[in-house]
Amino acid sequence: MRGVDDHAQAWAHFLHPAGTHSLQHSEGDVRTALRAAVYAIGQGRRASSPVRAEGPFVWGWERGGAGGSGSATLTWVAPAGSSIERDGKLYEVNGKPVRLMYGTTPVYRTMKTGDKGEDVKQLKRNLQALGFGTGLDPSDGTFTAGTATGVKRWQKSHSLKETGEIGKDDIAFASGPQRVQKNDMAVGDEAAAGKPVLTLTGTERLVRFQLDVAKAGAAKVGDPVTVTLPGGATATGKIESVGSTANPDDPASGGAGGPGGPGVGDKKPKLQVEVTLDNAAEAKGPDQSPVSVNLTGETRKGVLSVPVNSLLALADGGFGVQVVENGTVREVKVELGMFGKGRVEVKGDALKEGMRVGVPKS
Repeated sequence: MRGVDDHAQAWAHFLHPAGTHSLQHSEGDVRTALRAAVYAIGQGRRASSPVRAEGPFVWGWERGGAGGSGSATLTWVAPAGSSIERDGKLYEVNGKPVRLMYGTTPVYRTMKTGDKGEDVKQLKRNLQALGFGTGLDPSDGTFTAGTATGVKRWQKSHSLKETGEIGKDDIAFASGPQRVQKNDMAVGDEAAAGKPVLTLTGTERLVRFQLDVAKAGAAKVGDPVTVTLPGGATATGKIESVGSTANPDDPASGGAGGPGGPGVGDKKPKLQVEVTLDNAAEAKGPDQSPVSVNLTGETRKGVLSVPVNSLLALADGGFGVQVVENGTVREVKVELGMFGKGRVEVKGDALKEGMRVGVPKS
């Protein structure tokens, strides 16, 4: 307490309610913070210490490559980097195009009159979207005579034989517009059944990174984030998904522990987090280029906080603060909460908003 009374007015800081903190809760952390507190502490009603993560800038969610449907020769394939929309060509086998249609159920059979299933519903929706499905009911999973008529109209538009049947030799389903990530085969290769021809991703940019399980509380689906892009520009976004299975850091995953990344060899359990950007079309940068993600972290509202360097190590263990009040100083034991931006959440029956606490002169 020596010297506190003489300088109370010069170094008193107010207790403030704080609303945003990153969770780091241990007495060892407090001692480290005290030793490092050599900078000016600002005052404010909120304390925030975002979690920072590193990850690659990628195109959509990578999907398994579209595959050949029989033993034949690949005569054309969409080039890497190209974007393909509904009814666009993915590749050609023996000169016959395989076109993209939207849906999540893969093409696993030749669809014909009398067939039923989710794949038929998807086909009907696509025929309607392309103008060939007038009168079709996409909620009905039955391949009707009207469906066959719609297929024939689609076949005629592409100068194909009008069979009224459609299958893997004609179309491939994917969830929406696609971007060709890479070609798994070259023109002239044999396009055997089950052999991937190309690998597709979504057409919007996203960020994928690995987050230590210990920091998982900082990432929740829907939370806003700020992304620092290649070249220093920033973009806003939100967390789209957080993995439910923890795995050791895997360089192949493209996470922070990838080649040359900060997590090399640490093998700490990590979760994969994916971030979508609010304005993905304006986000520029090469595929797989490194970016930084700032997460808000765990938040708490209506709590009291003090500068970290106002904490005292008490003789009986634990920590306290020196409360400056009416020209006197008294020590008050506190319970520590979360840390953020040089401040720490404190709890104690003798504390209230507006009190001033002593901070040693730097």
